[in-house]
Amino acid sequence: SIKDDKNEKEEYLNCVTEYLPQNLSRILITNYQSGKQLDPFIAKLYAYQMLLSLKYLHSLGITHRDIKPPNILVDQKTNTIKLCDFGSAKKLVKGQKSCSYICSRYYRAPELIFGSTNYDNQIDIWSMGCVIAELVLERPLFPGSSPSDQLVEIIKILGTPTKEDILSMNPQFQDQKFPSIKPTPWEKVFRNRKIPDHFIDLLNKLLVFKPAERLSAEKALEHPYFDEIKNIKNNKGQYEEYNIPKDLII
Repeated sequence: SIKDDKNEKEEYLNCVTEYLPQNLSRILITNYQSGKQLDPFIAKLYAYQMLLSLKYLHSLGITHRDIKPPNILVDQKTNTIKLCDFGSAKKLVKGQKSCSYICSRYYRAPELIFGSTNYDNQIDIWSMGCVIAELVLERPLFPGSSPSDQLVEIIKILGTPTKEDILSMNPQFQDQKFPSIKPTPWEKVFRNRKIPDHFIDLLNKLLVFKPAERLSAEKALEHPYFDEIKNIKNNKGQYEEYNIPKDLII
């Protein structure tokens, strides 16, 4: 369903799609429990398709508002990704207020935690950045136990937001006093994990406090991290061991 926060008479639409047997959350949990790491190429393939779905959604003016691994369906036989659950999705209108208590906590953009009601589709970009990080880490990047603790978890890794950062997220936010904490190096966050080339640079451009400075889904797809995916059709033989969705190699 696509709903209006202020509309008491909500309309719900049931979307019937093809069956996909798994979701990303189950795959990552299983891998983590068994001590396996998702194949780096498969992780990249999943991330690319997730951003493609987000690019399409945002091109329609729709913000998903609940990007998370359980809402990403997977067919492991074909390595196909589908974004699902549009129960919180909304067409955001500039100047029109929207609910700030939205999106599952681990993937909630910081402007929502700061109480912004005038956010845009960049909240989806933050969530997607969290999911892409989780493809390698195989556990949530920011596992906060409450909204305030969620902010603490973010600051532990990204460091303390500046006054300018906070105002860019919510100009109405008054309490701007936070302890000064330096960012944690990504190499330490992903210790004992194989980090693909350009992966950290992509995260640095998705997980940004200032919403306007986050890459759009379209720009993220152009990032060098995905060069390998974009060159598949020219090097098909190199990827024979993988099942690659046909629409990516046509």
